[in-house]
Amino acid sequence: PPVPMQGGALPPEEELKATVLQLRETVLQQKETIGSQREAIRELTGKLSRCESADGKSATGTWKNELGKGKDTMGDLPRDPAQVIDQLSRTMQTLKDRLESLEHQLRANVSYAALPNDLREMLQRRLGDLERQLLSKVAELEDEKSLLHNETSAHRQKTETALNALLIRKRFFFLNVILGNSAFKSPDEFKVSLPLRTNYLYGKIKKTLPELYAFTVCLWLRSSASPGIGTPFSYAVPGQANEIVLIEWGNNPIELLINDKVAQLPLFISDGKWHHICITWTTRDGMWEAFQDGEKLGTGENLAPWHPIKPGGVLILGQEQDTVGGRFDATQAFVGEMSQFNIWDRVLKAEDIMNIANCSTNMPGNIIPWVDNNVDVFGGATKWPVETCEE
Repeated sequence: PPVPMQGGALPPEEELKATVLQLRETVLQQKETIGSQREAIRELTGKLSRCESADGKSATGTWKNELGKGKDTMGDLPRDPAQVIDQLSRTMQTLKDRLESLEHQLRANVSYAALPNDLREMLQRRLGDLERQLLSKVAELEDEKSLLHNETSAHRQKTETALNALLIRKRFFFLNVILGNSAFKSPDEFKVSLPLRTNYLYGKIKKTLPELYAFTVCLWLRSSASPGIGTPFSYAVPGQANEIVLIEWGNNPIELLINDKVAQLPLFISDGKWHHICITWTTRDGMWEAFQDGEKLGTGENLAPWHPIKPGGVLILGQEQDTVGGRFDATQAFVGEMSQFNIWDRVLKAEDIMNIANCSTNMPGNIIPWVDNNVDVFGGATKWPVETCEE
């Protein structure tokens, strides 16, 4: 058993372990609650389906009849969707409060440097596992929600509120930051996670582009979304929302848009694995090249020839812009993770691209480098530590 310190208090390490165990029990309770709520929604979906298919009756009329059958029937009916979502919001808020309490205890009672490495690593693994479990349950709830054919606007709003409460993911990240003493080992060793297909999760590059007559864009990404991975990045300027866009939408091939002109790229990256992608372009004859994992898979010309890339626009990660900096479409959103998004103002040599892809060289973009303080995330998108080449 742990040896109490003077005055009856436990050592900081033991107190931290006890707190994390309490947190884990709370999360398990939330998982059970979410499971019961999913079951209630599933029952409600069945009721709605039977109502809609009843002969000679409208779905609304049948629903009212079932409600009027008396005590026994009422006992079989699931709760109202609004009540389900309200309860989810309350339970998620409870978990968020517990996490905030743990943060305060860590700040007040624990010397971070004094934590043993094995304890710190164990806690980080536990927190990561819990975060993934919660995110999976929320995604399942979102799927169940979409099956409610008569869901009202108010119900949808409450569902979004519940999902936004899951920004507790950020609390997990913050705990990892505390336990690790710093966010990332170096400014470029992080990834952006965009786990849901929505119109409000995205990253934004703080810097903008100058006028460009050539460029190379490289990034690591991982996505298993179907159909189509969505939009890894888009650059919009006043008067032209599609100044530079990389997109795979629906069952179409991956496309590169320059000044709203389109080239189809022979890239195949929706297998759930990390891939290194590079795209080069020059205004001279509109020449382009597409590289995957260091290998050139395609080239072409006449893509917006003699058109200089306009300066001063907005560069967004994970969403396609219909206006500068906004009007996103969830069906075109990127779902997955990305890292090492760099832009150069020239066409890189094939040898340089191969060296970047096989991690034998580190070559930050001279126009847009991948560094922590140059990337903001919004709507529930998160930044996580990563050593890209090792992962």
